[in-house]
Amino acid sequence: MFKKILVATDGSTLARKASDTALAMARSMHAELVVLRVVEPYPLNYFEGAMTVAPADVAAIEEKSMHKAQEMVGAIKAAGEAAQVKTTAVTAKSTWVAETIIKSAKEHHCDLIVMASHGHKGFKRLLLGSQTLDVLTHSDIPVMVLR
Repeated sequence: MFKKILVATDGSTLARKASDTALAMARSMHAELVVLRVVEPYPLNYFEGAMTVAPADVAAIEEKSMHKAQEMVGAIKAAGEAAQVKTTAVTAKSTWVAETIIKSAKEHHCDLIVMASHGHKGFKRLLLGSQTLDVLTHSDIPVMVLR
């Protein structure tokens, strides 16, 4: 049915469920899996939630975040390969998470996006996370949302 599935993750419990589900689907359908982690840049001003941090420290924080993201998608890729699923691990740095998810799905020619209903910022939206809602609203690729 689906030939290439993109799963977006942020490492939250629900995102792990989405990754496990996407991997199981890919395996059962003999589909490829693209694992994506979008890392938001460190906020630069008080209104975005930043603390006063030296520019060199901001670069170190962002580098550490990207490294963690690469480890996260790498672990899912390893699980995919262990399950004999062709898996690609992708990390991206962007302020526009939902747009980056959709863009990545298109760039990798995915025909399904799998993601959690909400992630680490889930408390802001009780029913559906803002990034998930944006992907659902703007994607012309089918989206599977897991709770």
